[in-house]
Amino acid sequence: MIDIQDIIKPENLVYEKSSLLTDNVMHYCPGCTHGVVHKLVAEVIEELGIQEQTIGVSPVGCSVFAYNYIDIDWAEAAHGRAPAVATGISRLHPEKYVFTYQGDGDLASIGCGEIMHACNRGENIVVIFINNAIYGMTGGQMAPTTLLGQVTATTPYGRDAKLNGFPMKITELIAQLDGTCYVTRQSADTPGAVRKTKNALKKAFQNTRLQKGTSFVEVVSTCNSGWKVTPVEANNWMRENMFKKYPLGDIKDI
Repeated sequence: MIDIQDIIKPENLVYEKSSLLTDNVMHYCPGCTHGVVHKLVAEVIEELGIQEQTIGVSPVGCSVFAYNYIDIDWAEAAHGRAPAVATGISRLHPEKYVFTYQGDGDLASIGCGEIMHACNRGENIVVIFINNAIYGMTGGQMAPTTLLGQVTATTPYGRDAKLNGFPMKITELIAQLDGTCYVTRQSADTPGAVRKTKNALKKAFQNTRLQKGTSFVEVVSTCNSGWKVTPVEANNWMRENMFKKYPLGDIKDI
């Protein structure tokens, strides 16, 4: 009989957990993209050897407890104000790697003015933008990035442009600002997409070292709880609908 312990050895594992990820059980819903991106952020910071030099800023939203999962220094910000807090930290400690981790309701709605001006100033920070087209934490309300026709708690008949306006492609807007050096849109729905997102995050953090300005990484994501579908259905819906409105790839790379 084969002993399972003879098979499950560290050298045989496809994935080895980053030492920066804590053992705390994540509060995210099964199928949520946040957990994958957390893993990638931890891996990038560890591989670059910048754990002691990195400060994350997490505002209100599903990611409010990000400090529970990635073992680096963190600061909490009021809703939408992460870029302002990151600006202060980066200017006081220019030698540090400072990043914000924000959802679409936080960044593109209440924090729209904050992110625009921080990027326009070219603050030397990384912005990680999780776009799942809905307010995930507070009950599934319409977000600025909610698609036309998409059903949410506040658009039960689907988003109507005449009533609710159009979905905001804020990443394209940010790419027009002179202060941004790297603007990209990625996803995490397949192994290949995960690798591309990790490469994008690594480039963004390396830009901080080079003092190049603001790097902005959007990750088109799923919220199967808010969308009221299974994780598999959520990934399929994202590919069929969100990628058309929010096409993947680099938008700006200086």
